[in-house]
Amino acid sequence: MSNLAPEPEFEQAYNELVSSLENSSLFEQHPEYRIALKVVSIPERVIQFRVVWEDDKGNLQVNRGYRVQFNSALGPYKGGLRLHPTVNLSVLKFLGFEQIFKNALTGLMMGGGKGGSDFDPKGKSDAEIRRFCVAFMRELSRHIGANVDVPAGDIGVGGREIGYMFGTYRKERNQFEGVLTGKGLNWGGSLIRPEATGFGLIYYVGHMLEYAGAAGWKGKRVAVSGSGNVAQYAALKLIELGASVLSLSDSNGAIVAEGDNVVAPEDVNAIAELKLRRRPLTEFSHSGRFKYLEGARPWVHVGKVDVALPCATQNEVSKEEAEALVAAGCRFVAEGSNMGCTQEAIDVFEAVRKEKKGEAVWYAPGKAANCGGVAVSGLEMAQNSQRIRWTSEEVDSRLKDIMKNAFDSGLRTAKDYVKAAEGELPSLVAGSNIAGFVKVAEAMHEQGDWWTTSS
Repeated sequence: MSNLAPEPEFEQAYNELVSSLENSSLFEQHPEYRIALKVVSIPERVIQFRVVWEDDKGNLQVNRGYRVQFNSALGPYKGGLRLHPTVNLSVLKFLGFEQIFKNALTGLMMGGGKGGSDFDPKGKSDAEIRRFCVAFMRELSRHIGANVDVPAGDIGVGGREIGYMFGTYRKERNQFEGVLTGKGLNWGGSLIRPEATGFGLIYYVGHMLEYAGAAGWKGKRVAVSGSGNVAQYAALKLIELGASVLSLSDSNGAIVAEGDNVVAPEDVNAIAELKLRRRPLTEFSHSGRFKYLEGARPWVHVGKVDVALPCATQNEVSKEEAEALVAAGCRFVAEGSNMGCTQEAIDVFEAVRKEKKGEAVWYAPGKAANCGGVAVSGLEMAQNSQRIRWTSEEVDSRLKDIMKNAFDSGLRTAKDYVKAAEGELPSLVAGSNIAGFVKVAEAMHEQGDWWTTSS
């Protein structure tokens, strides 16, 4: 595709979708969808602004702020705000593009968007973070609203930052409305929201295990990357279901269980406390039960493993690491992070799935496997609209249903549009991409966003 400037992250996300569409019978059955692809690949609106704030020494600081409002055919723009020095337009366009189809797979009325800033919260005081969030939201508040665009948290944006931003929006607009998700429970937040992405990932992969006849989670050896919200709750749910968690990681390195040791709930809680204080895994005290690997990811170091769950950031599984996982007996890979595997890694997993060397490897993309977080954000929006709060059990039950529907939709669509040999596991990456794309394309067509001469 043509871009005015190199946008490698966005181009990777776009090419992954196009690859799924081209290698299926979709365009053969519906050639008009090529027009829809041209339209959906360009954001409806890109907002860029400066954020001027004051540090603790009284010095003026300035950062870039962004909001990519990518597609609203299925509902208000919905997607997180990321605060990280790597944030740029390419990263946010990739995330927003993925978000369109992820949100479609939840079955809820949400469009796709993403935003954030190149502000780095690491090393900043609470007061500096508050001043930045206030300055950021003063500008962003002009462009969002409960029925327009409903941001959420992402990397660098947790409950504290959402609170500062919501308070600023409320004062700037003189409105108390469900404009952000991930809010505090006392002022419009939903139960199960912090757990939702991690729990949803495990529910989704549970359906993969069941369909493949792999006898559930009990006894499974699982490699997990990351140590933030998604990894923490995925690990806790895995332990609850009887799996053995072998690893966690952060941007500085990874911890891998030694011998017969595994990650325990108290380990997850201790790491969660470290991350709350923005401290690295090097400060995790474990009495030699884990090996710390500086600058490494866990995939080539975990030994025999049944399931791999990348839960950190994009492109965290390379071709070589994918090959190492296959060699270690890994049969299931699902992304808790967005675009966690490089395209070359996905090609490795998909090739083994098709060739069925030994036992097939089954890969699930992030837009399906990690849609639980935004799904519960959508449920938070529904509760806000009704001015009520559902119980944990109600939200968790709805989350389980949404993850099952996302799995079933990808499975069914793969069978409809992708040729497979007898006994071959369906391609969840192709099925999920096509299912999300078709739902959005149909809505856009019915609303006049694209058309053909015959329509």
